[in-house]
Parts: sequence; C-alpha cells; structure tokens
Amino acid sequence: MKKIFLLLLVPALLMACGNQNQRQGNVTGAKSAHPEWAYNAVIYEVNTRQYTPEGTFSAFSEHLPRLQEMGVNILWFMPIQSIGEEDRKGTLGSYYSIKDYTGVNNEFGTLEDFKSVVQQAQDRGMKVILDWVANHTSRDAVWVDAHPDWYVRDSLGNLNIMYDWTDIAQLDYSVPGMREAMIEAMKFWIRETGIDGFRCDVAGEIPTDFWEAAKDSLILLNPDIFMLAEAEKPELNESVFDAYYAWDFHHKMNRVAQGKEPVDSLRVSLQRMNDRFPSYAMPMYFTSNHDENSWNGTEFERMGEAARSFAVLTYMLPGMPLIYSGQEVGLDHRLEFFEKDLIEWKDKSGFSGFYRELNSFKKQHKALLAQEQDGEMTEIANDSPGSVWSFRRVNKENEVVCVFNLSGKTVNVKFNGKVPGKGFSSFPGDSKALPVDEMELNPWEYRVYSK
Repeated sequence: MKKIFLLLLVPALLMACGNQNQRQGNVTGAKSAHPEWAYNAVIYEVNTRQYTPEGTFSAFSEHLPRLQEMGVNILWFMPIQSIGEEDRKGTLGSYYSIKDYTGVNNEFGTLEDFKSVVQQAQDRGMKVILDWVANHTSRDAVWVDAHPDWYVRDSLGNLNIMYDWTDIAQLDYSVPGMREAMIEAMKFWIRETGIDGFRCDVAGEIPTDFWEAAKDSLILLNPDIFMLAEAEKPELNESVFDAYYAWDFHHKMNRVAQGKEPVDSLRVSLQRMNDRFPSYAMPMYFTSNHDENSWNGTEFERMGEAARSFAVLTYMLPGMPLIYSGQEVGLDHRLEFFEKDLIEWKDKSGFSGFYRELNSFKKQHKALLAQEQDGEMTEIANDSPGSVWSFRRVNKENEVVCVFNLSGKTVNVKFNGKVPGKGFSSFPGDSKALPVDEMELNPWEYRVYSK
C-alpha cells in the first residue's frame, strides 16, 4: 500500500499528512478505480461558440491535429444541446439553459456533425466528454409542457429559479419518472455518439443516489465511463465520480497571487482534500475555466505575473490539470458568455510551447500520475516556507523535484540538504542540474527537475 506524505511547513512545526492510495473494491468493479487512460490525462475545455468564426463542430475539428500535437487527452465540450428562448440571456443564450436534452443546438451543427468530431478525436487517441446539466432546464424546455410535475415550484406555483439564473427551471428529484428520463437522455449520448463520459454541472445540488443510479446504467454501455463532478463534495467520489473540481485550492491560488494569503493556505487546502476525499478521487486543478474567465477575469487579471507558475503547479500536484479554450495562446480577454466573442488564436507570449512542454513532461514521468497510481509526495524543508513551496514526488525509480517561489519578492532560500540531488535534469529542456543547498529565486519563479 502506497502513501502520499505531505509535510506542511508552518512556523516551528512540520506536520505530516497522508493520502493512502488503495483502490476501493466497490468503485466500479473493474481492476482500477478509473479508466486506465485517465491517470496521466490532460483535460481541455471546448467552448464551441467562441472557438472559430463559424462556431461549429466541423470548424472545431480543424483544430484536432493541433490539440493532439499539444498533448491533450480529454476534450470536454460545454453543453451542445438546444438553448431555450424564454427569458434567454443575451442574444444567443446560455449553454446551460437546455431546451431539449437529446437535441443539438443548430448554432453548432447537427448530431451527425458532433458524431463526426467525436470519432475524429477518438481516432487521434483522445477521449470526449459532454457537459451535462442535470439540475435544471430552460423555462420553455420540452419537459415543461409535457411533464409539468417534474419541476420544483415556488409558493405561487411558478417554476423555481436558483441564484440569479433567471433563464432556468429547477428539476424535482423527488419524481421517479424525471430521474428515469434523465438517465435515458444520458444514455442516448453514449449510444448515439460514443462519448467517453460526462462533466456534470453543479453536481452537488443533485441527490447522490441519483448519480449512483445513473452510473449503474451508464457503465453497462461503457465500462470505462469517465465522470467529472463540478463539485467539491466527497461522497460523490466514493462510488460515482472519478474527478472533482479543486475549487478551494483554485481560490487559494488566486488569493496567494494577489498577496492576500500566505503559501501555507495552499498546503492546508491540499491537506484538507487529502483528509476529506477518498484516496482514489482525482482533483482537477485549473487556473481558468469558462466561469472564471467570463465572470471573474482571465488568469492574468486574477494572478498577474504568477499565472505561469500556478499553471505549472497544477501539473505537478497529484490530480488532473485543465486547459480552457485559448489558454494555450495566452488568451487575455474575458469571453462573452451569451454573445459571439471569437478567441484570437495568436500566441504572443509562447504559451503554445509552454503547454506542449508541460503536457509532454507529465506523460514522461510516472511520478506525476494521478491518484491511485501516484507515489509519494514529500515537502522539502526550507528556511522560507512563507514564500517557497518545495517538494518532491517519487514513483519507484522516477522522481520529480519542484521549487516554487509563490511570492512577489526575490527570495534566497536555503534547503535542509541538496536540491535537487544527483542525476537530475532541469525542466524545460534536459540540461544537467547541479545539486545545491541554496538558490535565489525571482518573484514567482519556479524550478522543476527530474530523473
């Protein structure tokens, strides 16, 4: 049985924490908790509307060779179904206000077009997952008239609205018929298009027993189904979901980058995930996604000069890294959510090579595998823990050593021993690294070594 040991450095204290990587036998009944292709995977979020001038599946397919070369493994398509018109937001509406679960938004093309892009991606060795909005529909969805009792109602009998989502109607999960229809709709996409799984929107708002029933049905169609929860709710990952959003860690990265919290907040966040979640649950780390980009700002607005360092960190921790559409060219624009707003595919700062190198590095090193197949993670003690996070990941003969200055000041840091050690090479590139017991790091500078 393997363990991850994360030594949390706080003043006058080294606190060890463990994450035991032991497969739980009732996860899927398979040999592993997750599909074998998931352990070193990089997930890429596709915003079809903003991806090309045409905004179609067919136009997006022209980018598949580039994404394959970049090292993307999983394509996550934001919802592709038809969008409601009643109380629609903006001109084109929200992807997440779905009118018909088995219909295709003609803005993007046809069902045959989507099947084609799925097949092309899979032929290139990539997997495809579809965003699934099980919590609500549009206010004029086909189910509203056909099954009015499938919805939550307010005290006046009106369709219920959650938060400021005025274009949606909340579904009622106390109704067995609705649950059955929802599962049938999910099965439709696996049968008809051959997708490899789902990213499930606001998964924590939906009863866990629904997801359990859905998973039981879906694995009969695809035993290697991959499920990502937009939630940070441990019980969802006990028997249904492979991965989850590392929301807390993401927010901590933003606050550390802004000088509002110390580096210890990242250590504590990671500790909390290890303590709360099943040992085999994969956190998905990200510096941006569709919500963050459109509503809270680009990674450069939120993280400034720290954006690259935190992107690298998302690859070095046990879990799965995410790239959002346009990040690979350093997109520095908040994309409109309800209107056409084309991504400018011009790489001004070398981000294409940056992500290509990161993806390649992750795949070359077993030490960077995700939960259940990962090895030991140990913090390397240093005299500047308030600014510098230094750690190693070891999986059998493979070792990766990371040093991050997560502060806006230059730091001369001393280690308790030689870093990175003998026989290491520097990343990027493969130049020989000399062991040292101290080094000077510029603001937000990172150094990564491997052997």
